[in-house]
Amino acid sequence: MTDKANPWPAAKENLFGGIPAELSEELFEQLAASENVTIERIISQGHVTPAGKWYDQERNEWVVLLAGGAAILFEQDNKRLTMRPGDFVNIPAHCRHRVEWTDPGQDTVWLAVHYL
Repeated sequence: MTDKANPWPAAKENLFGGIPAELSEELFEQLAASENVTIERIISQGHVTPAGKWYDQERNEWVVLLAGGAAILFEQDNKRLTMRPGDFVNIPAHCRHRVEWTDPGQDTVWLAVHYL
């Protein structure tokens, strides 16, 4: 999401810009990163975590749903969180989880911050 026409490091961008009309799989885009933190935009269009797969991440993840709708399932207690725009959750490292549902009728836009 870098603005090629303006290489100035503080170029303005938009989290809702440049979303492809159709995606065969979920889109993960790194927006910023350092040794201890990575910020990414995730776009889902009805995508879910493949059957039998669980995310088991090395870092903590704070994620906010900006648009659309989703549901996240946590393996440990089989708890399902339904997410609407503005909802966020902090997922500790190695807390196994999966995306059970995203709205197939609209773009689901997430902002995720992975940190130590």
